[in-house]
Amino acid sequence: MSLAKVIEVIGEGDTMEGAVQNVAAEASKTVDNIKSIYCENIQAIVENNSVIKYRVNAKVTFIIGKKG
Repeated sequence: MSLAKVIEVIGEGDTMEGAVQNVAAEASKTVDNIKSIYCENIQAIVENNSVIKYRVNAKVTFIIGKKG
């Protein structure tokens, strides 16, 4: 049996995929054993009628302990 923890973060990127990748890259600097990232909300930031970046609210799941 293993024990997991979930943290919620916001990531930005030039694409939706880039925003999620940035979440993984930044979270992995301080968190080990990341197993999944669940995106709840996606937001496009617009300036002068053009999308300039994307933002995602992400839940990062990682293993904190394992028994047996």
